[in-house]
Amino acid sequence: MADNQTILVVEDEAALLTLLRYNLEKAGFRVEEAADGPEALMRVAETKPDLVLLDWMLPALSGLEVCRQLRRRPETRDLPIIMVTARAEDADSVRALDTGADDHIAKPFAVEALLARIRALLRRTGAPAAKGALTWRDIAMDREAHRVTRAGRTLQLGPTEYRLLEFFLTHPGRVFSREQLLDAVWGRDIHVELRTVDVHIRRLRKAVNADGEADVIRTVRSAGYALDVET
Repeated sequence: MADNQTILVVEDEAALLTLLRYNLEKAGFRVEEAADGPEALMRVAETKPDLVLLDWMLPALSGLEVCRQLRRRPETRDLPIIMVTARAEDADSVRALDTGADDHIAKPFAVEALLARIRALLRRTGAPAAKGALTWRDIAMDREAHRVTRAGRTLQLGPTEYRLLEFFLTHPGRVFSREQLLDAVWGRDIHVELRTVDVHIRRLRKAVNADGEADVIRTVRSAGYALDVET
């Protein structure tokens, strides 16, 4: 799977960068490097990587700001990003996901755990697109064009939010637990914290629900979430 796939590693710690390059290349990936935020943005434009492994603490421009800027640009809005944080604290992980990262991993980490996250994210974003359109109420998803609208308004969704909405659209009205959503959207072969689901649900709500529109993501206390509207 890794053949010809390029990972941009944005890391200012030389020893860690060397370790990551060695292990990623051993796993079959092509590796590009950047040592600070501005260089990362330049390298993304130049190399068009398949995934960015982005350190939070960078000189000149933080990883969070790099992530924000990449998400604002149409050409990199769907670029898979894994944020590397310095501490395994809830606030750090939630902030990384809120900024637009698809996943996060805290230092120090096992290389095999990182490789598993990379492969899982690439599988999610690189899987062949399902055919046909999905509609529910005023939401329409064109899966061939990878375009979603609500009441004619184009929705800007990250890759994980897109897959979440696609899953909900295929099962409208049904309540899914966080564990079920993790299995369906993230996959069974990788550990992701349950709070990750809540962060992405919040991002999906923000993208789908404009001012004055009904909230179409219903929270069911102690049960999970559903594509539904309170009546």
